[in-house]
Amino acid sequence: MRIAVDFDGTIVEHAYPRIGKPLTDSFNTLIKLNNAGHKLILWTYRHGELLQEAVDFCAANGVHFYAVNANEPQEKWKEGHSRLIHADVFIDDRNVGGLYAWNQIEKIISNHQTTQLKQRFSD
Repeated sequence: MRIAVDFDGTIVEHAYPRIGKPLTDSFNTLIKLNNAGHKLILWTYRHGELLQEAVDFCAANGVHFYAVNANEPQEKWKEGHSRLIHADVFIDDRNVGGLYAWNQIEKIISNHQTTQLKQRFSD
């Protein structure tokens, strides 16, 4: 599954342009999702040096992204082009209803994937 994840307010507390404290279980959950074979895409307002700081912070905490602000690792964002990401799931504190706790996010994604597999192979 392709999972787009916001940074500020989602992985870490809001402190933009600084990097906030990690939210409880954010890195543990992202590592588990990555290890389960999901493609994690960092999808954030940050760009330039501030973006690189966020990517480096995540890497220092064990999370490596498949792509950053792009659909594919080699894709480069160009001024005037949409940064809309193609993902199966978006994890963002600006979701309707707010951000679930990270342990709940892990369960929701796991249950969603299990349901999809059951539907695919039950026909």
